[in-house]
Amino acid sequence: MADKKTILIAGGVGFIGSNLALRLLSEGNEVIVVDNLITGSLANLKILEKQKDFKFIRHDIIKPLGGAAVKFQIDQIYNCACPASPVDFAKYPMEIIWVNILGVKNLLELARFKKARFLQTSTSEVYGEPLEHPQRESYRGNVSTTGPRGCYDESKRLAETLMINYQKKFNLITRVARIFNTYGARMRANDGRVIPNFVNQALKHQPITVYGDGSQTRSFCYIDDLVEGLIKLMNSKYQNGPINLGNPDEHTILELAGKIIELTNSESKIIHKDLPQDDPSKRRPDISLAQKVLKWSPKVSLEEGLSKTIEYFRAAF
Repeated sequence: MADKKTILIAGGVGFIGSNLALRLLSEGNEVIVVDNLITGSLANLKILEKQKDFKFIRHDIIKPLGGAAVKFQIDQIYNCACPASPVDFAKYPMEIIWVNILGVKNLLELARFKKARFLQTSTSEVYGEPLEHPQRESYRGNVSTTGPRGCYDESKRLAETLMINYQKKFNLITRVARIFNTYGARMRANDGRVIPNFVNQALKHQPITVYGDGSQTRSFCYIDDLVEGLIKLMNSKYQNGPINLGNPDEHTILELAGKIIELTNSESKIIHKDLPQDDPSKRRPDISLAQKVLKWSPKVSLEEGLSKTIEYFRAAF
């Protein structure tokens, strides 16, 4: 096909990366996935390996990419490489810091060498405990450098700084997506994030663990909608800074727990535990910029997305 691209995805065996890879492969592109499998799923890799025009390179991007990666012509690079679950922050703090600094630097150098477009998957966590609600791209955030989330939040902020400076200094085409809570197929069951936690507890009829009183809010975006937004952003002409990608519909954690119990016909009861340190009390994206410049808005409702996610985890049992 005339518009076939060779696309490298760092962290492409993980949740977002594997869904993105499958979508790009389905459109007839050649996809090279680079992953060190620190949190990537071997089950996801097996699915990808069955696809035409897929190549896998086991490599830690903290080290420069040479050899196999360099020999290919690469048109686009998506960086999805970073442990992103709260359970990973205490387990892999240094790995998270270095992958968002050295790893991003190495991918940017590869993009310079290949003259490739580069998209960095940043995070809503750059906003910290927000003093502005909903959060716009212009909001500078309220983040703790020393708290348990600092390794992730602050290194993701620095990665954005690297992106904008490579763009200015080397005229590199860069994109930054600030991703809000996303869920769906190919998440880890032990991911530690709220939806896989609740779904798996409900399917096993175990108590559903709500931290705090459950009044904290989140906005949940189904993975298919996010992938669509990432591809639109990569191929857009917009290069004036980060863009929020997420679902602006806001729900309390207690409301989410009740809906999952209902959809799974579970006998689970809700129990409450202490709220983790620095856990944001609210999170909701302002997506007016994405709507304007990308013509993108999420389409999958929470109930539809949860139903699909429940079936995925049910089949995995």
